[in-house]
Amino acid sequence: MATVSAVAVAVILLGLPLALIGATLVRDNEIRSLQARTSELGRSIENRLARDEQITPDLLERYVGGDDGNLTGYVQVFGVGDKITAGEPIEGRTESRPIRTQSNWIVQIEVSTWALYLRSAQVVVLVVAAAVVAFGAGIVMAVWQANRLSAPLVYLAASAEQLGSGQVRPRIEPSGVEEIDLVAAELGRSSDRMAGRLAAERQFASDASHQLRTPLTALSMRLEEIAMAAPENPEVQEEARISLEQVERLVRVVDDLLSRSRTSGGTTEAVHLVEVLQQQEEEWGPTFEAQGRRLVIDVSDEIHVLATPGALAQVLATLIENSLKHGGGTTTVRAKQSGPSKAMVITVTDEGAGVPDDLAPRIFEREVTSGKGTGLGLALARDLAAADGGRLELTQRQPPIFSVFLAGVPRTMNPDVVIPRGVAISSSSKRRRSW
Repeated sequence: MATVSAVAVAVILLGLPLALIGATLVRDNEIRSLQARTSELGRSIENRLARDEQITPDLLERYVGGDDGNLTGYVQVFGVGDKITAGEPIEGRTESRPIRTQSNWIVQIEVSTWALYLRSAQVVVLVVAAAVVAFGAGIVMAVWQANRLSAPLVYLAASAEQLGSGQVRPRIEPSGVEEIDLVAAELGRSSDRMAGRLAAERQFASDASHQLRTPLTALSMRLEEIAMAAPENPEVQEEARISLEQVERLVRVVDDLLSRSRTSGGTTEAVHLVEVLQQQEEEWGPTFEAQGRRLVIDVSDEIHVLATPGALAQVLATLIENSLKHGGGTTTVRAKQSGPSKAMVITVTDEGAGVPDDLAPRIFEREVTSGKGTGLGLALARDLAAADGGRLELTQRQPPIFSVFLAGVPRTMNPDVVIPRGVAISSSSKRRRSW
């Protein structure tokens, strides 16, 4: 827009004065040509009169014009009691520059004023055509320049998003724009540092969970031995049972923390939603059929979302399993665009009785269950959705509708559209090279 605006201003500031000046120059040139023709005819008449020759229409015909580039005129010569003409009389407004010769003859050549304006207008048309060509060239240059600058910026935006989620993006070739290349280089260094930190944190979580699981297992075995050593002491049995429950709960907490460290954030990418749902349909479809129910997937093949593939699959599996256990009738999974922010909402609904009113406000809290589950599935699913920058909500109680809100992938920001997988493009060249 800046380039096009600059070209438009230049065309207006230069083109309009040029058109006006050009039209004025053409008109003045035609007037001078008319004066020159009239003067030349006057000299020819004087020469004939000096030789006592008659002034005939044949002499005037040569000055009518039309074939020699001059405007067609109507020639009139007035002598003492004589009037000689040549050409066709001109209707409407005319322009002439009459002269009087030394013998008192009046010589006049009339040309049409509209023909004079038309000759001037041709110059204006040429200037306008040149301005249109210049404006078109400016647009082409603006588009080329915009693409040259926007392509690396699109790559930077995609890289920044992946960097924010912890995933290392492919390297981008230099764009030729120094400022953009500096930002790209800094993003590359930041991604290396963050990748190292994430790897260290995950390794620490894995090592810590492994180190904790071993003494917890030994502690569980020790408590079981204590309970077996005093079978007739109810107090010892009760304390051992309570201690074992606490140890098992601590083991579940360690496993949960380890699962979060492996799946929360750091792996978001453009996910083809249909592929994830087809996997869920293959996994859960036979179970639904065995219970006389149906699992329907109603999702467009063109929908992509920004999410972690494994985490998204786990969230959808939790919702589908929850519908299988607590719902009834047909379970339907749909996806549609939500709001102006290009977000995508995935809904899972069934034809069951829905969520009880007393349970709905606390359904995503840990250990809150209707009695048919552990109460951890929905809580973990909500955490996984939040880790990908989305959210999981109960949008309707009866019939139940669980909605997963995730960031959509705009076409201009879709890495698979901007650059195919496994291919690097330099913004300064149109050549494509494989990695």
